Amino acid sequence: MIKKNFNDLALLILRVGFGGLMLTHGIPKLSKLGDSPIEFPDPIGVGATLSLILVLIGEVLGPALIIIGFKTKLAAIPATITMLVAAFVVHLNDDIATKEKALLYLIAFLVIFLAGPGKFSLDKK
Repeated sequence: MIKKNFNDLALLILRVGFGGLMLTHGIPKLSKLGDSPIEFPDPIGVGATLSLILVLIGEVLGPALIIIGFKTKLAAIPATITMLVAAFVVHLNDDIATKEKALLYLIAFLVIFLAGPGKFSLDKK
């Protein structure tokens, strides 16, 4: 029982820590929605506007839901995909030091997807 409580606490720390830190990358991008025309990188060829929307889902909406533990596994999917694109498309030719942040977020969001939110979450209420 004690072990389970520590696992749930660890999942809470993981969710709040990585979700909260990811928000520091995503929230500043919200202001770009008001730009006309929207200028944003288009690494997968879907257009600047859709690229920005997808990044905001992966860096703001997903992490916000992960933090509170609501639809956590579903929310971890766009966050994970965003970090896959960041690491292996945007930074494909960069050295590991440049890719490292995206890879760390990728690993954390993948673990959250696989492990779930733990009992300290809205999903478990």
